Amino acid sequence: MPSVLITGAGRGIGEAIALRLAGAGWTVLAGVRNDSSGDRLAAQDDRIAPVLLDVTNEAHVAALTDRLPDRLDAVVNNAGIGVLGPVEAVSIPEFRRQFEVNLFGQVAVTQAVLPRIRAANGRIVFVSSTGGRAPVPMEGAYCASKFALEGLADVLRLELRPWHIDVSVVEPGPTDTGPWREIQSMLAAMEQGMSTTHRELYAQHISGMRKLVSRLQSRTAPPDVVARVVEQALTARRPRARYPAGAQARAMVTMNAVLPTRLNDAIGARLLGLR
Repeated sequence: MPSVLITGAGRGIGEAIALRLAGAGWTVLAGVRNDSSGDRLAAQDDRIAPVLLDVTNEAHVAALTDRLPDRLDAVVNNAGIGVLGPVEAVSIPEFRRQFEVNLFGQVAVTQAVLPRIRAANGRIVFVSSTGGRAPVPMEGAYCASKFALEGLADVLRLELRPWHIDVSVVEPGPTDTGPWREIQSMLAAMEQGMSTTHRELYAQHISGMRKLVSRLQSRTAPPDVVARVVEQALTARRPRARYPAGAQARAMVTMNAVLPTRLNDAIGARLLGLR
């Protein structure tokens, strides 16, 4: 049976990936941040072995040496967070936290497992976002981390070519996970954390974002849509470099690639109701 390490497997997209791959016969090492998430996953399929893994915790990453098989067929770098707010209002510590999880944590895990991936001629998948191809106002820190992740994957794919290690990026759009269900409360916390000046300056942006996400919440894709695409990236004979996950993600990525930049900017502003 092939083996795979999945980061951020305790909920949402990561959990869906773990369950789908386990159901397809993979031995799944599910990276989770607490024992309760691990126990819940393991109870659903005996092919899932929980591994305590906070990708920003150096001790957790170092401990992978003792938990992983000598040969690892794949790693799915899925762990991620989203920091909301206009670039002007997001603190530098929050920017750093965004990159610690979404970029540096992915690099740390990939470095740790690469010898095992090389031994198996395995594959690497990064779960990015349509926000890594199409910028989203009020998500500057998040988009920046995902743009960086996409660039990292492109470089890594070239560097690992001599060992026939394929590297793919999966790009979900809005997905029915905890953060999307809680997006309104997250926006409220974001607004509360801003200074009075920034709240006044960006009042129109915040109002427009609240209306936009309300419309998008009814169109979010199930997490298994993303899981199916990850499985495709891991099993295709000739995997693609990028896989938008779902119809809405494909539409967003295509629009951003085809339309002129200024027109995309105008569409984004209109969606938020910006003058």
